[in-house]
Amino acid sequence: MFVRVPRWLGNLFSMAKNWLERTKAWARDLKRDVVALWIAARDPRTPMLAKMIAGAVAAYALSPIDLIPDFIPVLGYLDDLILVPLGIKLAIRLVPKSLMIEYRIRAARRDDRPQSKAGLLFILFIWLAVTAGFVLMLWPSPLAS
Repeated sequence: MFVRVPRWLGNLFSMAKNWLERTKAWARDLKRDVVALWIAARDPRTPMLAKMIAGAVAAYALSPIDLIPDFIPVLGYLDDLILVPLGIKLAIRLVPKSLMIEYRIRAARRDDRPQSKAGLLFILFIWLAVTAGFVLMLWPSPLAS
């Protein structure tokens, strides 16, 4: 038996498919740009401010853990969906265009994705500092008796 699909439903499916393809391409470009920024942070030709911001953004994006864990509703994905792309955009604007083109080509040729141990250590340090702050805040003071 043949069921006729309304035209509007076919158009809706086509729009959803196009949106999904654009989103996949955006994510692929974002991953490549993170690696390109990782390369830029290590290149002596990159200006110092761009190098510092590119290094910080790449370290955080390549870190195996997040500052805000993903299991926290809404806030957990806020850094992944908003903060990291904005940081990448800022760092890309600071790197000279000719160098960024070269870094993107080099990043696209890489088979592996670098891991940021510095980013991991920085995030762990922040988590430990926040935990220590809460412990000290909640610990009863001997003078409070």
